[in-house]
Amino acid sequence: MRTYVPSPDEIPHGWWVADAAGIPLGRLASVVAAILRGKNKPQFTPFLDAGDFVVVVNADKVVLTGRKLDQKIYRRHSGYPGGLKEIPARKMLAERPERAVELAIKGMLPKNRLGRKMFTKLKVYSGAEHPHQAQQPKTLAVAELAGAR
Repeated sequence: MRTYVPSPDEIPHGWWVADAAGIPLGRLASVVAAILRGKNKPQFTPFLDAGDFVVVVNADKVVLTGRKLDQKIYRRHSGYPGGLKEIPARKMLAERPERAVELAIKGMLPKNRLGRKMFTKLKVYSGAEHPHQAQQPKTLAVAELAGAR
């Protein structure tokens, strides 16, 4: 018997909305990354984009546990000598909480073309409002999924 491999046209892509209020950042990121990859579907195939679209709201209310607010540092480099920029997590969450959530989720996706394509299906907003009501997203119970891990 041959192994069944779904074609990209056979895989449905739904929409989910996840509320990040009071959820630890890493637990939120692992649940959302699994949905973006499509690991919650029976048609999951590692080399196909089987994932769904995910809208994360209330990114400004995400929680960092322990002493990460003071110890975690986000780094980026411009490519020029002396071009290292370091931003503490406390400042990043105060100024751009969407970026902190995006970076956590992006780090849990594959590091290739497929991972970059999956990342485009992530939408993060700092408030409770989002412009994707027309897609009729289903609510993702992150608290239950993150607690079960």
